[in-house]
Amino acid sequence: MNFEFSEDQNLLREQARGFLQENCPPSVVRAVLDGEATYDADLWKKILEMGWTAAVIPEELGGLGLSYLELVVIAEELGRAAAPVPFSSSVYLATEALLMAGSTKQKETWLPKLAVGETIGSFALSEGHGRSTAKSLETQANNGAITGCKVPVADGGIAQIAVVVASDSAGDGASLYLVELDQEGVDIESVPTLDPTRGHSRITLDRAKGELLGNAGEGWALTEKLLTRAAVLFAWEQVGGAEASLDMAKEYAMNRFAFGRAIGSYQAIKHKLANMYVKNTLARSNCYYGAWALNTDAAELPLAAATARVSATQAYYFASKENIQTHGGMGYTWEFDCQFYYRRAKLLSVNIGSELSWQNKLITAVEQSNAA
Repeated sequence: MNFEFSEDQNLLREQARGFLQENCPPSVVRAVLDGEATYDADLWKKILEMGWTAAVIPEELGGLGLSYLELVVIAEELGRAAAPVPFSSSVYLATEALLMAGSTKQKETWLPKLAVGETIGSFALSEGHGRSTAKSLETQANNGAITGCKVPVADGGIAQIAVVVASDSAGDGASLYLVELDQEGVDIESVPTLDPTRGHSRITLDRAKGELLGNAGEGWALTEKLLTRAAVLFAWEQVGGAEASLDMAKEYAMNRFAFGRAIGSYQAIKHKLANMYVKNTLARSNCYYGAWALNTDAAELPLAAATARVSATQAYYFASKENIQTHGGMGYTWEFDCQFYYRRAKLLSVNIGSELSWQNKLITAVEQSNAA
């Protein structure tokens, strides 16, 4: 099997990187970090004009009909820029949920709006009390009327729709519902997190109207499948951030002088940078495997996705932490940009389940693979 990107996909990478270097410099990220907004509206508008949100949506539904290989390229560059936009919530989760489980009518109604950004989507699973399972869900649905509290919900404060996972007495114990957030019975409150450049909210539902997504009683299986597919995309975003952290550390080490020498010439700093490079390279290799499995819907996807997710989570955290260490005491200050990647690394490490939960999924996938 060939994991290399095509010439067109590498060209897309170059275009995406150039676009984000021009339109998402550190000043854009800092403006959101320092301000009241939870994302950069101007950058989001320009991304919509580029058509990235429409990448994998079929052409007949207003999309570009591209493959997931193009989408992972975009995800990596968004991670490299630490872009303060709701791309992952709307594209990796809400759009993917509709593509995976939506009826023909639901797809025709919502996918064209998601493609052009008329609608921003979000995914509401967590209820704020540890790892969510079908048995732990307290959100209830009664004939399409949903009651419960979801927290934290990424980009819930700016989204127009949310895919809500609710308890169900039938089947696997859960069902998915598509909920329009601009209705009576929906209350949205901002929730502070470590990374203010990605807004999170508490969404309280009081008999809010929801439309069943997929079949009743199949919600947990659909959720697991959705998270598996999204894990590959998040992993590529994490790899992009890890690479940016390494580049930032390297640049600083080569230009910061101490005792008449660049600090990058000292063995301790060399070892830091080398260890970052090794972890990043391992994560990238696993992400290639995940991208192939996602694009081909291979039987190995659960194994590939968990492997990519675990290695990318570890690489991003390590690189963002060592980037701060390389900068020394100044790396901890508000004025330096190291914090952008450390904050994002910590946030992405838990957004679709903790590293421990994905390690458990990896163990299960390996055991199933060996049994087969």
